[in-house]
Amino acid sequence: MTPVPTSAIFTEAIALEKADPEHFDLAFTAVTQPCPWPKAYGGDLVAAAAAAAMRSVTDGKTLHSMHSYFLRPADIGAQVRYEVELLRDGRGYSTRQVRGYQNGKPLYACLANFAAGEPGGGYRTEFTGDLPGPDELESSADFLAGRSGGSMTEESKAYWSGGRSFDMRHAPGPVYLAVEGEKVPHQAVWIKPFDALRPVDGLTDAQRDLAALAYVCDYTILEPVLRVLDLPWARPGLVTASLDHAMWFHREGPIDDWLLYVQEAVAADAGRGLGHGRFFTRDGLHLATVAQEGMIRAS
Repeated sequence: MTPVPTSAIFTEAIALEKADPEHFDLAFTAVTQPCPWPKAYGGDLVAAAAAAAMRSVTDGKTLHSMHSYFLRPADIGAQVRYEVELLRDGRGYSTRQVRGYQNGKPLYACLANFAAGEPGGGYRTEFTGDLPGPDELESSADFLAGRSGGSMTEESKAYWSGGRSFDMRHAPGPVYLAVEGEKVPHQAVWIKPFDALRPVDGLTDAQRDLAALAYVCDYTILEPVLRVLDLPWARPGLVTASLDHAMWFHREGPIDDWLLYVQEAVAADAGRGLGHGRFFTRDGLHLATVAQEGMIRAS
């Protein structure tokens, strides 16, 4: 029987444990979640680091940006220790550095900034493109049903279909097996949790939702680069890895309905590609912006 897709994979990824009870605000551990690749999913680390940083800020400030570097690949299903360093606590802004360690070696580092918020003018980008709605597009599971090819295994097929906590529907179609049609440097992905996100100890629901955006953004941010280079995920010999990652959280918003993740390729050369993305609610509220450079090797 095929397992019912669930968002619990995400909430388990940010289920932090106190590493040192006497340093509650400074050190946590989390276990990386299963995936069918040789290394853990990068968004797993970003989301856990965001959760660790948020648990160390107790004066009501909201996470508004993260800047991350991936130093080494992380083992799957293994514990990562996240150490949080308090760099600044001001009236308006606070800053944390988070370092992730596994097997005694640093594998991830980020700066996270928090803001108290204050009165001021407002502006938001609006998405004006003409795209089909999520109900008009196939889910990954429907798209992959009965398909095979390239380096896709039954394990990777199951992962793409229902193992990532979120339903993802591509426009144009996904690049799992082939890049069909014009090799354009842009795409959009409708994203929604498979089921209601569970509460997470130590985080408010609003903080959990920010961590959810940090978690899910990494799955597809390099796909516009792969699309324009005609490199589907199942191409034999393709190797990708996140190198550095920046994310800005502009405002809070519900993520239990469909979100539109609009993405474009910015540059690709010398074995690296840069992707840019923006998250919008279904009614057009701009929640967050993402930029990521990744390694892309195609033999």
